[in-house]
Amino acid sequence: MDGVRSTFTNIEIAKRALLTSQYQLQTTGHNIANANTAGYSRQVVNTAAAAPIEAPGFTKSTLLGQYGMGVEVTSVRRVRESFLDDQFRNENKYLGEWEVKKDTLEKLEAIFNEPSETGLRNVIENFWNAWQNVSNEKGSMEARAVLIEQTLAMTDAFNHIASQIKDLESDISQNISIKAIEINTYLNQIASLNEDIKRIEGFGDFANDLRDQRDLLVDKLSKIVNISVTEMPNGYTISMGNQVLVDGSNVLNPVDYDALESAYTSGDLNSGEVYGMFYSLEHYAQEYRAQLDSMVRALAEGEFTITLPKGTVLPEGTELNGVTYSDANGNRELQADLTVTVRGINGLHQLGYTYADPDPATGRVPSGLPFFTIKPGYGELTAESITLNPDIANDPKQVASSSRVIKDGSGKETVVPGNSDIALLIAGARNVQIEFSGVDGFEPSLSRGSLDEYFRSIISKIGVETQEAKRQADNQTVLVIQVDERRQAVSGVSLDEEMTDMIRFQHAYNAAARALTTVDELLDKLINGTGIVGR
Repeated sequence: MDGVRSTFTNIEIAKRALLTSQYQLQTTGHNIANANTAGYSRQVVNTAAAAPIEAPGFTKSTLLGQYGMGVEVTSVRRVRESFLDDQFRNENKYLGEWEVKKDTLEKLEAIFNEPSETGLRNVIENFWNAWQNVSNEKGSMEARAVLIEQTLAMTDAFNHIASQIKDLESDISQNISIKAIEINTYLNQIASLNEDIKRIEGFGDFANDLRDQRDLLVDKLSKIVNISVTEMPNGYTISMGNQVLVDGSNVLNPVDYDALESAYTSGDLNSGEVYGMFYSLEHYAQEYRAQLDSMVRALAEGEFTITLPKGTVLPEGTELNGVTYSDANGNRELQADLTVTVRGINGLHQLGYTYADPDPATGRVPSGLPFFTIKPGYGELTAESITLNPDIANDPKQVASSSRVIKDGSGKETVVPGNSDIALLIAGARNVQIEFSGVDGFEPSLSRGSLDEYFRSIISKIGVETQEAKRQADNQTVLVIQVDERRQAVSGVSLDEEMTDMIRFQHAYNAAARALTTVDELLDKLINGTGIVGR
């Protein structure tokens, strides 16, 4: 039976063994070279016994009629598990979302800067204390000057915080636009790789390195927006919710800010960095600016109840609780304590009298002006627009701290010396219960309470949400790392394992080379050492 085998069969077998070992060594070297390459998947050489040949006279025999022909390389494939890829991308999108939320809330914490000696709470405290000093130092222009400075410091603090939050909103919006460009770049690259992979594998090859590049891009994209990936004959089909972004070599739906906003509204965009940005913009930056606006409006114009003491002389024409107080009605001076509802510090200040000169025409002492006004260029009262009335800022005498006037025989009014009932009432307004209303569709953080309580509720809410975002981000980081470690255990390159394989393949290569040398020696003996007997 052996005599039927060709003399050169062993050469072919040894050659195939040699080439296979060479493939394996080359692939091992490729793995080692890319051990630290991001997204690289370990590659292996798949081998199989070569198809045997049939010996003459023993066709289709399963016995000794078949001669083995050694080994052949069937493929060079990367080691990859799609389940772990899907799991990684699913966790990665939540990591991107919570990292953005955490970053936004940490920035808001820094903007409010509480608790701090330089924070808003401290300047508000100084504002109330300044009114208390005005009530204690009756008629003191110095105390009024200090009040003006403390008020300006408080309104500037409101303005600055609101402006910083608006800048944060602008930064978030710009980042969304930048992310849209990044998304489109990834989509175009993935579509191009789909085409290249399809072309190369159409010839029967395996585009392992191109597949790694594509998967790396998909991994990066998964952190930005929520995506689902389906492998089709023409490549990856990538969708965001119900929107197909990439189908093979075609980018079907390139994105921009408006498209992403629409996807966020519809629910197609429900996780990832961009979702976190839209959520942070709406639920953090815009909402906390609205909360600040609500606080400012309550401070300046919010309704609260106070009790005016007996003897209070109300400014001419004042209307409270549906009653008009005037000289004509003979009821300007209260004969008993009166509980009324006023519209914030502005409304209470307007019930007082200034130290300005009486009106020459009427002889009446000027009543208080609205204490807070809107900065030029703004249409409504907000944290960004609130300011001290310029007339008061330029003249301490315009601070209306008194609630009583007396008339002389000519009817000329004079502020009662030392009276500071209005200043005392304003100083006490820090503790009165106020009904807070929502702004721009956002519910107030506290429906009813004092101004101090409302501000504390804002700061507490930021603190709680920041801690929750940190916890979620930390948890997602751990989950992503765990999944990636499992993925690397399957697809990653182990240098120790590769070195072991290299030694094994080297030995196989040497053995195949030795077999080839042995056959060569046999042929040399057969050709050159036989047929010379008798010479």
